[in-house]
Amino acid sequence: MEENKINVGGQAIIEGVMMRSPHSLAIACRRQNGDIVVTERVWESLWEKFTFLRWPFLRGVIVLIESLMNGIQALMFSANQALIEPEEKIEGETDENSDAKVTEPEEEQMSKLMIAGTIAFSLGFAFLIFKGIPHMLASVIGLSTDNFLFHLLDGVIKISMFIGYVLLISRMEDIRRVFQYHGAEHKSIFVYENGEELTVENARKYTTLHPRCGTSFIIIVLLSSILVFMVVFPFLPEFHPNRWINALIQVAVKLPLMMPIAGVSYEFLKWSSKHMDNPIIRTLVQPGLWLQLITTKEPDDEQLEVALISLKKSLWREKVGTDTLNEKKAELEIYSGMQDVSF
Repeated sequence: MEENKINVGGQAIIEGVMMRSPHSLAIACRRQNGDIVVTERVWESLWEKFTFLRWPFLRGVIVLIESLMNGIQALMFSANQALIEPEEKIEGETDENSDAKVTEPEEEQMSKLMIAGTIAFSLGFAFLIFKGIPHMLASVIGLSTDNFLFHLLDGVIKISMFIGYVLLISRMEDIRRVFQYHGAEHKSIFVYENGEELTVENARKYTTLHPRCGTSFIIIVLLSSILVFMVVFPFLPEFHPNRWINALIQVAVKLPLMMPIAGVSYEFLKWSSKHMDNPIIRTLVQPGLWLQLITTKEPDDEQLEVALISLKKSLWREKVGTDTLNEKKAELEIYSGMQDVSF
């Protein structure tokens, strides 16, 4: 892996892939008629304006929030494209199938308020399911939070619930295709990180398991939280004499603790991905790679094509600079029957 490569990450979406480089966010997805629709825009992280947010253990929280925001935007874009019938045209689209450029309609743009609301709801729901319920179930046993066995049981329950949830949704055909695009995203990034030409042929040979994957990050967060709660909770006072009210308050206390846990987990993920040749480090990150056996599937060539186009488009911005084509409205580029597109 070349050290001078810029950091690129992505996310699988409905029939497509979102890729993000330091200054670009690109989305590519395939419509029902086989055309690949691409949109790309300048991306600027919060830490570009507030440099202190780049500090270790702070940047992980920012990356998490921004990734959620980007992911929701990308999912909404891909959902809109999936609803377009094969013969349907969106406003401004030309009759040409190849290299057509159209303006993205205003009604398809999600407001910042909507995105913030969706993120807040998603985080709240996830916290309730994977933090609140396990804590309350562990409380039923009657163990005190001063006992490390409580947090061990709590951790086993929440990890089991998460893995069970992933296994359950992986049986859905639509989710399976998203997991295939997830695999395509990883293979494409491997090609770039190894300095090879971004082609479908080169991407085929790589594994779908990537050490910097968000799936691995979630596992690290879950495991780290067990250790943090074991250390912190013995020092907390009893908040209420009623056992169940006290347990609910303890659940609420866990919420702010998730921020430093996310920060530490991000630093470990970032550091460990650069030391995968060390057998001890590889053993520590192995649970995340195992879980990726569920969340990634082997993609076909058409899915690899979409992921590579998204990656190329995000890298294109890094070459031409952030001041080029920096319009508020994104343009859609439509490609038909093209295996290798250069930007």
